[in-house]
Amino acid sequence: MTEYNAAHIQVLEGAAAVRRRPGMYIGSTGARGLHHLLYEALDPAADAVLQGRASRIEVTLTADGGARISHDGRPDDNLPEQLTRFWTPPRQTGLRVHLTRFGTGLFVVSALSVRLEAVEHRDGLAVHHTYARGELLTPPTETGATDRTGTTITFHPDPEIFETVAFDYSTLADQLRELALLNRELDFTLVDERAAPPRTERFHHLAGLVDFTTRLGGDPADTLTVEAEDDRMGGTLDIALSWTGRGGVHCYANSLRTSDGTHLTGFRAGLRAALLPRLGRHALRTLFGELTAVVSVKLDDPDYRGCIRETLGNHPVHACTAEAVQHAVEAWLAEHPERAAELAGAGR
Repeated sequence: MTEYNAAHIQVLEGAAAVRRRPGMYIGSTGARGLHHLLYEALDPAADAVLQGRASRIEVTLTADGGARISHDGRPDDNLPEQLTRFWTPPRQTGLRVHLTRFGTGLFVVSALSVRLEAVEHRDGLAVHHTYARGELLTPPTETGATDRTGTTITFHPDPEIFETVAFDYSTLADQLRELALLNRELDFTLVDERAAPPRTERFHHLAGLVDFTTRLGGDPADTLTVEAEDDRMGGTLDIALSWTGRGGVHCYANSLRTSDGTHLTGFRAGLRAALLPRLGRHALRTLFGELTAVVSVKLDDPDYRGCIRETLGNHPVHACTAEAVQHAVEAWLAEHPERAAELAGAGR
């Protein structure tokens, strides 16, 4: 019998650890993990827009099978560090980051790519640096003058890691559309250079969640919106509610889709408190089956529960959401007595 001791333990660090167990960082090595890799590269650009440091993002599926993500904001000062080791950005007081994924960041994108090129435009100069499987190949090098600002990340997923390295246009379009609907500040352009001629689509929704509920079947003319910021839950609340459409209730926390949680229970509790005294139990039950709603909270410290983080657990969110929904619905009913009477009659 072979004795097992400390000498048999192999300690992996950095890119080697990511490449040995990629599923720990992006969920899988199949198509889902491949697209998650792109989302990790996308998130810093989206954060730059949400923080007011950039205005537009372009996502390009290149003809040679790679992906390119560009934004027009000032580059981060420590991009090479982010691409060569795990890096946690310092918390900035009063600044809320609205996106959440696994949070593994650009280093995992670099480690799982056979090649990654970064181009930074700042202070009148273009600076290039390249990486392979998480290791620096070419240090930041000034390559010429530029008249703009921005960062471009181009990467090619490693076929030794992924079961497929072919990005699906429809999957990416759906994700960008959803992010743009949840965050009206985001302005995406998706380009597919693999198509002939290249395919281009823009995702920018200034109406935000009203556009979202409309896509789900709701009536924009019959939609109630709730927007609130509450320090008790450490974040903001954004809701669109259409009384028709039968689209159901769709919930998000920091733009991550959730199936359950305190934002959903708070939404239902607020509706119940506002409607039950006016409509009655039967009408309320009927109305719950008819409505279309999107509930989106953006929190400083989201507490996700479940193995795939599908449930939001922040307790203060329930009360804050319930109060905001109750007050907004009560005000809407008072302003629209004829529509309120129709809702009450629909459940009889």
